[in-house]
Amino acid sequence: MSQKVNKTSDLNNSPKKNLKITISIEVYNNASELSAPDQQLLQEAKEATHSAYAPYSQFFVGSAILLEDETVVRGNNQENAAYPSGICAERTAIYYTGAQYPNTAIKAIAVVARRDTSEYLPAAPCGACRQAMLEYEEKQATPIKLILQGEGEKVYVLNSVSDLLPLKFGKDNLEQ
Repeated sequence: MSQKVNKTSDLNNSPKKNLKITISIEVYNNASELSAPDQQLLQEAKEATHSAYAPYSQFFVGSAILLEDETVVRGNNQENAAYPSGICAERTAIYYTGAQYPNTAIKAIAVVARRDTSEYLPAAPCGACRQAMLEYEEKQATPIKLILQGEGEKVYVLNSVSDLLPLKFGKDNLEQ
């Protein structure tokens, strides 16, 4: 015999709890204020935008991943006329990294976006890319620095991908 549980009444009897989520984002006026390795990684991501295949959106995104052995892996968005079939720059790079360097930790990921000019746009990774990057951060059990080219010349640096997904869905949610 099944028993119906009224969870609503349980919630109403519980005291209210607030959760405050705080993240830290370093904001730089331009890339010249970054460390030399971060400047180089951002430049690699910018160069990756020039190989993006974006004939439909004209939104060219590049990413560059710095591995612990100093290898740099580039990725860019690849569109398709069947729109859901394309893939973002971040996932292109991170999945290639996972396939070719499965046991090498990722230190940092840089992401930039532009239209048909050389002016870079403020753009943060989409939800699917955030989830994919988080998976690799959890897999290696160390934070991955995220460097984003922002509005004008501004650069945003987060010390961990999980800062982009504070209420994340991960392997812990699947364990029983």
